[in-house]
Amino acid sequence: MAAGPYGFWTSPITSDLVVGDSIRLEQVALDGDAIYWSETQPRKQGRTFVYRACANGEPECVTPDDDDAFSVRARAHEYGGGSFAVSDGVIYFSNNIDQRLYRQDAGRAPSPITPAPAGAAANAVRYADGVIDRRRGRMVCVSEDHTGAGEAITTLAGVDLAGAAAPEVLVSGNDFYSTPRLSPDGNRMSWLTWRHPNMPWVATEAWVGDILPDGTIGNPRRVAGGPDESVFQPEWSPDGALYFVSDRDSGWWNLYREHDGAIEPMAEMNAEFGRPQWQFGMSTYAFESADRLISCFVRDGIWTLVSIDTRSKRFDVIPTEFTDIAQVRAAPGRVVFIGGSPSEAPAVICLDLNNGTHRVLRHSFVLREDVRRYVSAPQPIAFPVGGGEAAHAFYYPPFSPEFAAPADERAPVLVKSHGGPTSAASSTLSLSAQYWTSRGVGVLDVNYRGSSGYGRPYRLRLEKQWGLVDVEDCVAAARWLVANRNADPERLMISGGSAGGYTTLSALTSKGDKVFSAGASYYGVSDLEALARDTHKFESRYLDWLIGPYPQDRQIYAERSPINHIDRLSAPVIFFQGASDRVVPPNQTELMVAALKERGVPVGYLLFDGEQHGFRKAENIRRALDAELYFYALLILRSGLRF
Repeated sequence: MAAGPYGFWTSPITSDLVVGDSIRLEQVALDGDAIYWSETQPRKQGRTFVYRACANGEPECVTPDDDDAFSVRARAHEYGGGSFAVSDGVIYFSNNIDQRLYRQDAGRAPSPITPAPAGAAANAVRYADGVIDRRRGRMVCVSEDHTGAGEAITTLAGVDLAGAAAPEVLVSGNDFYSTPRLSPDGNRMSWLTWRHPNMPWVATEAWVGDILPDGTIGNPRRVAGGPDESVFQPEWSPDGALYFVSDRDSGWWNLYREHDGAIEPMAEMNAEFGRPQWQFGMSTYAFESADRLISCFVRDGIWTLVSIDTRSKRFDVIPTEFTDIAQVRAAPGRVVFIGGSPSEAPAVICLDLNNGTHRVLRHSFVLREDVRRYVSAPQPIAFPVGGGEAAHAFYYPPFSPEFAAPADERAPVLVKSHGGPTSAASSTLSLSAQYWTSRGVGVLDVNYRGSSGYGRPYRLRLEKQWGLVDVEDCVAAARWLVANRNADPERLMISGGSAGGYTTLSALTSKGDKVFSAGASYYGVSDLEALARDTHKFESRYLDWLIGPYPQDRQIYAERSPINHIDRLSAPVIFFQGASDRVVPPNQTELMVAALKERGVPVGYLLFDGEQHGFRKAENIRRALDAELYFYALLILRSGLRF
C-alpha cells in the first residue's frame, strides 16, 4: 500500500464513471404481468423514458427513444413525479416539452389527449399523478393551470383517454391536490389536499367522495387530517377499505385503515411509513391481496420491507439486503420496488414473496468488481446538538485499497447538507460520494433536525428556524468528527444543493468561529426576500413556515439571508446554477458571485444552459463534480489554507 496525503489519492472512480451509463430510476407501475418504470438518462440529454419488462424477458424501452421531442416528465409543482400511467398495455404520459398528456398504444407513435393551451406558453397546463378510470374512459389526475394571471390553479381533473373531449374539473377550491385514487368498484374516489402556507408533510387532509352517474364527484367527506396531522398515500384495499399513512397519534407516520367510519392503526411503532411528498406518485405500501399488504418503513435512516396480514395485523419482516426502498408496488406473489444498499446502487427489484428470491430488472449503474474494492461503507452516527437533542448523519471515511495517509495526518471532510430542507440523506451506494472518499476525502451526509425519517417532532424542528438549526447541526456534526473520527479542523468543506445550498451559504456567513474552509452551492438560496417574491406556487408560502410571514417578518428574512452578510464570508466558494431554474432563479446565485468578486474572495461560477432545478445532462454533472474537486484542491486540500 502506497503512502499518499489525504485528498490526492488516485482513484478509478472518475467523473466519467460517475456519469457513465448511470441512470436515475423514478417511477414503477404494474400492468398485468408487465412491470413498467421510468428512468432518466444523463447521456441522452437528461431525457426520461418508460421501460417495460415482461415475465423473464429483457427490459425494453417503450416510449420514443429516437425522437427528442418526447421525454416523460411531469412538471407540476416543478418537482413533478407521477409522470405516467399504464392500462392494458397503453401508456399515458406527461411530455416534458409541452406538458400535454399523450397516449401511446403498442406499436404506435404517441398522440396528445389534452389540448394545447390557446395563447399561452406551451407548458402552461401540467398534469401529474394520474389513475385510469376504465369504466368512464378517462384518467383522473392533478391539473396545474398557469394560463391565468397570478398563481397557478390546481384541481383534480378527468381527461378523456381518447382526447375527444376537453378535460373536466372534478375537485377544486383548495390550493393543492394529490393522490387521486379509485375504489375497486369504481364508485368512490379518495384524494389528498392542503392549503397555504402548509406543506404536505406538515398538514394535509384525506377526502373521499362518491362518483356520481355523470362522473362528477358528490358527497365529499374528510376522512383524516387537519392542521396538526400529515396524511400520506391514501390507497384502497381490494376489499374496499381505505388505508393511509398518518402521524396523527404517535407523532410517527404510521399505517391506518378506515372502514365504516372507524379509523384503526395497522402498525404502531416508532418508525416512518411515509416520505415527504416532494414529488407526486410516491408509494411505500401496496396490496398483494385483500389479506396481505406489503410495506416499507424507515428507522434510524434504514428502510425495512414488511408483510402485514390485514385481518390479524400480524407483522412480519421480509429479509432483504436493501436499506433504502421506494416505489412499492405489489401483485399476487410478488412485490416490485426500487431498492438500494450501501454496496448496491438503486435498482428495480422484483421479489418473489413465496420463496424470498429477487430479480434485478434494471440497475441504475453496475459497479465493476475492480472498482468495488474502493467503496467506503457509511457509518450511521448520532451526535449531540443544542437543547440536549441529538441529530443524525452518515459518515463515509476516506478509503482506498491502494493508499494510506501519513500516520500524523488528519482527514479532510466534505459535509453534505441535503435539499428540501425537509428531506433525508440515504445510505444507498452513491458514486458521487465514493468519488470523494476514494481520493482521501471523508463525506459526512447530515440528517439535520428538520429531516424526515425520525418522527414528526424532529421533522418540524425547522419551523421558524431555517438557517439556524440546520446550520447548527452541520457545524456540530463537523466538530464531532474532529473530536471522534480524525477529521482535520483546517480542512472542513461544506456543500449542498437547493435548500442545502442555502444551509451551506448560511454556515459560511454565520457569526462566530469559522468552521468551514470552503464551500460549494448548487442552485442555493442566498436572498430569502427575493425567493419569497419570486418562486413557484408549491413553495411560495413555505418560507412562512420556515422563516415567518412575509413581509411582516422582513427583518428576519434580511438577517438570515447570506447575501446580506458577505462581510462575514472569507472562505472560497464555488457556485453551480441551472439557467432555466424556476425554483431558485439564477439571480440568487449571480448576486452572491458578484458581491464576493467585489470583495476579492476566491469564487467560481458555472452556469448551465438548459438545466432546471437539479442537473440532468451527463456533461454538466461531470463538469460540476470535477470543478468542485479542483476548486478545493487548488485552495484547501493541499495546504489547509484558510481565508
